[in-house]
Amino acid sequence: MSRYLPLNVLFVVPYAPTRIRTRSYHFIRALASLGHRVTVATVWSNGEERAAVEAASSNGAHAVLAERLPRTRTLWNCMQAILTADPMQVHYSWSPALGRRLSRAIDDTPFDVIHVEHLRGVRYALTIANRPTRPGVRSAPVIWDSVDCISSLFRQAARSSQAFRVRLAARLELRRTERFEGRVVRQFDRVLVTSDVDRADLLELAGGTDKDSLAARLQVVPCGVDLDYFSPSGEPRAPATLVITGKMSYHANATAVVRFVEDVMPRVWATLPGTQVLIVGKDPPREVVRLQDAGGAGRVVVTGTVDDIRPFLRTATLAIAPIQYGVGVQNKVLEAFACGTPVVATPQATSALATTNGLDVVVGRDAGELAAAIEALLGDADRRRRIGEAGRACVERQHSWQAAAARLTDIYHDAIA
Repeated sequence: MSRYLPLNVLFVVPYAPTRIRTRSYHFIRALASLGHRVTVATVWSNGEERAAVEAASSNGAHAVLAERLPRTRTLWNCMQAILTADPMQVHYSWSPALGRRLSRAIDDTPFDVIHVEHLRGVRYALTIANRPTRPGVRSAPVIWDSVDCISSLFRQAARSSQAFRVRLAARLELRRTERFEGRVVRQFDRVLVTSDVDRADLLELAGGTDKDSLAARLQVVPCGVDLDYFSPSGEPRAPATLVITGKMSYHANATAVVRFVEDVMPRVWATLPGTQVLIVGKDPPREVVRLQDAGGAGRVVVTGTVDDIRPFLRTATLAIAPIQYGVGVQNKVLEAFACGTPVVATPQATSALATTNGLDVVVGRDAGELAAAIEALLGDADRRRRIGEAGRACVERQHSWQAAAARLTDIYHDAIA
């Protein structure tokens, strides 16, 4: 098949693709813009997710196969997982109804390639890959986009999460996830991850004597950022305002903001008492909400869900990415870069990015270094401007979704050949 011919792609996502579920959302749009025909298969659990699914056609999907996944089903899936050797993530988003629709769609449609995202989607990928082949019909290659190495995330969470419940859950799931990821990477035509770090972690879990063969099939496709949607606006920036963005119900984000406010901000407030911290993201847990009492009235604002995070990024003096543990590319850093907002980050937040400390980002290894970096930048408007411009240039060079989708297309064609 010519690399220049459009492909018929079945794209399976175990959650509704939205701007928050940014990888699937933008891959679908970018693949469609390159001329590929994309059929999206997904599940939804509430009205917000159903609306996102219904909008998928206007975001590039040629057709949408969607099934409701009620909470009772996810609880039943998790209970069943306990009786297996699999991690709960593998079964969490399984919908028998969607599985049946996928089977019928594959029988009826000559898909060129089947793309399945995340560990939560891997049961669909395995079901498709293990389907009996019909005589004389070549099966479409199955591409599993692991996104991140979840074992690495659990290993870090078991040590470093602020919440005991998260540490306990990570410890309980870690060994099952390590064993499963080590096996499953061998079962697909191609496996994708967002960073070299995640690729190395999965290769180590897989072990074996065929590492060269496996390494050739395990490919890195970084996340991008929507450079038109996230862009500088020219609005004046608020004085001494720090913004932290992200889905606050995610345990790594919650741990990051709690430790930042408790460990770093007292040092900053000691010399710059007027500095304000905005924590912007949906579903903040109790330990994040209570940070509003830290440092005095108005010094910390927890917004909860907002309609649009761009005004916060565009008007803050600095964006802070104080990640203590995590895997893959940190989208919150890419979005701040794209808005031209200078970023102060921990090494964990930039480990998957090709950045230069002091040029396009400022990295602090501990509370003291983070506080010193913030204080220095708050006092130097010209340096803030240079770093913000360099961050924008960085994502323009390395993190457009169009470039990521073009690389993804090449991987599809290699798998088909």
